[in-house]
Amino acid sequence: MIDLIGDIHGHADQLEALLQKLGYTKTNGAYAHPEATALFVGDYIDRGPKIRETLEIVKAMVDSGNAIALMGNHEYNALCFHFQETEGGHLRKHLIKNIIQHYETLRQFQNRQSAYEAYLEWFKTLPLYYETDTFRAVHACWDQHHIDFLKRTLVNDRLTDELIYQSVEQGTPLNKAIDETLKGKEMQLPEGLFFTDKDGTQRSEIRIKWWENPAFMTYQSISVEPTPHLPALPVDLAALPSSYYYPPTDKKVFFGHYWLKGEPSFFKENICCLDYSVAKGGKLVAYRLDGVGGLELGNFVWV
Repeated sequence: MIDLIGDIHGHADQLEALLQKLGYTKTNGAYAHPEATALFVGDYIDRGPKIRETLEIVKAMVDSGNAIALMGNHEYNALCFHFQETEGGHLRKHLIKNIIQHYETLRQFQNRQSAYEAYLEWFKTLPLYYETDTFRAVHACWDQHHIDFLKRTLVNDRLTDELIYQSVEQGTPLNKAIDETLKGKEMQLPEGLFFTDKDGTQRSEIRIKWWENPAFMTYQSISVEPTPHLPALPVDLAALPSSYYYPPTDKKVFFGHYWLKGEPSFFKENICCLDYSVAKGGKLVAYRLDGVGGLELGNFVWV
């Protein structure tokens, strides 16, 4: 069995409660299950009260062979926030909004610089995607064109220092592939429209449902997160980042990233998001994949 687990964001208490609910017990410093492996879809850091403890739990499970951990956009952002540019500054600019996003992680590693840098090195070992004969897992978006490019470009499905530096070059195939794989697809709203996101930042782009045919969608219906005041107008196909959308007949795909609310459910028969906003008072969610059949609501487990 595979237990796919959504974004944790430093909520170690909820993580331990979820693992215990799934039947994991702590043995020799790492949680383990006699018949299951955990697969974490990324975003272990930022926002929550126990970021170091979360990293300790996840890394110990990976090191002991009891889990697979994918990279999330917050781990990638942390690397870019840390990597220095040759001409000064950092790959991820130390703007106010970026500092605020990373603040809790940095604060909780105060006076533990070497430990933090060790985790940054560990982040570089995290694969960006995972696939078997029956399912796929990624942090935010499975676009087969991007995945094929990354398979040709990454080293063992992972980023090297050189690739991290290359990845911030705007508009390159590597930049686009990493950005959409870890952060999802976005599209520009019609001129003059914007909304305020969960962090209070004004945005004129919306995260879109990359598993839907945009030719049949409006701005309201294609937005992953319900957003007030979006127009019920057909999507401007010319504004889309690409024409690709995930086929309804393809493998089951699991991902996090999107801050959903309410009871866990499926967008489609092969589309499963596991992020239910634990960092905003929501649920930490897992899906127990125990066969080759379709997705079943009864296989969700959460705390």
